[in-house]
Amino acid sequence: MTRYILRRLIQSIPVLFGITLVAFTLQHLAPGDPAWAILGPQLDRLPPEQLARIRVAWGVDQPLHIQYFKWLGNFLQGNFGNSFADGRPVLTVILERVPATFLLMGSSLLLALIISIPIGALSALKQYSFFDQVATTCALILYSLPSFWLALLLILLFAVMLGWLPSAGMRRFGGEESPLDLLVHLILPCVAMATHQTVHMLRFTRSQMLEVMREDYVRTARSKGLNEQVISVRHILRNALLPLITILGLSLQELFGGAVIIENIFAWPGIGRLGYEAAMRRDYTVLMGITVISGTLIVIGNLLADIMYAWADPRIRYD
Repeated sequence: MTRYILRRLIQSIPVLFGITLVAFTLQHLAPGDPAWAILGPQLDRLPPEQLARIRVAWGVDQPLHIQYFKWLGNFLQGNFGNSFADGRPVLTVILERVPATFLLMGSSLLLALIISIPIGALSALKQYSFFDQVATTCALILYSLPSFWLALLLILLFAVMLGWLPSAGMRRFGGEESPLDLLVHLILPCVAMATHQTVHMLRFTRSQMLEVMREDYVRTARSKGLNEQVISVRHILRNALLPLITILGLSLQELFGGAVIIENIFAWPGIGRLGYEAAMRRDYTVLMGITVISGTLIVIGNLLADIMYAWADPRIRYD
């Protein structure tokens, strides 16, 4: 296992290098001028000489490959650079938004697990029943809905029409911070982000349960006279949920991608909203910092999923 972990860590280095290269190139090939993030609306009113001096000071006047290698050299020293927009260190700007995104992602993943596993297991145990048909039909409908459209429907129903929940933000404006206020603001974005993950895990749990139910050791357990509940929990559900560990590791990519949409719709002050704001301002240093941190977390998440899978199933030996 140690050799496998070291090999995966070494393999992740060129992967991250490729991510930074592609992201840096695409960002600078996109239309727009990074000087706009520095100067804002004053860009069109500045004399060319002053604009040239500002470009030289920030290094955006150099060729693309030189800018990339300078950024890469600073990054390898732990320096992500400064934001074009406010001049603050990029790492400081990102770390301010990390707790909000992790709270939203963790809550969404927990909600998806709590809902999907019991319903998926019960749907498999009662295959072709009325409950199974309702569960699979609802799952298909919810899976076909775009996340942004579902988020807007939730806002329209629970915030505008019923007025039960706030439609935006992380806490009430001008009010005292409290866990209850945070929880109330978290409900709608959490449900919107968790829906696709819930449906995906529900269908996966159901299919795995049906596959395990056909195994010989399940028939052997029944022939020994074991209680059906014991067979369902200890033999069927336990073995069916092992591949779900890998799904959890891969779900980080979907959650990061969904955070960009959900956080902007609900004005949630996380990394996804920061990335959108940085893209609109052409703040390339912040975008590169978000790209590197997101890519690193996804690589680590996939590695942890493989390790947990081997720990949960003694039959798997990566070495």
